[in-house]
Amino acid sequence: QVQLVESGGGLVQAGGSLRLSCAASGSIFSINTMGWYRQAPGKQRELVAAITSGRITNYADSVKGRFTISRDNAKNTVYLQMNSLKPEDTAVYHCNVKTIRYDSWGQGTQVTVSS
Repeated sequence: QVQLVESGGGLVQAGGSLRLSCAASGSIFSINTMGWYRQAPGKQRELVAAITSGRITNYADSVKGRFTISRDNAKNTVYLQMNSLKPEDTAVYHCNVKTIRYDSWGQGTQVTVSS
């Protein structure tokens, strides 16, 4: 099993910044893609950003130019730097890590952006 511990969520005013972190531990063998998804009330979970083992990144159109995903392989940690936050970014953000054997999810961290 892979355990994921997320941190960094909170309440911020529109235009502000937050940095999310997700540290993976446990049965980690050859982590492939690491990513962040979000789910707002009444909406489906959606991909925010993902980064492959080769550091190829993919972003939702709604966050391009504002969010940056990165990873530290030595620490098995993925980060999401969120700038110029908007009220529509309000959601529970979930970390996702894919290894050869597992597709694991974090429990989520709340991000609330006030207008």
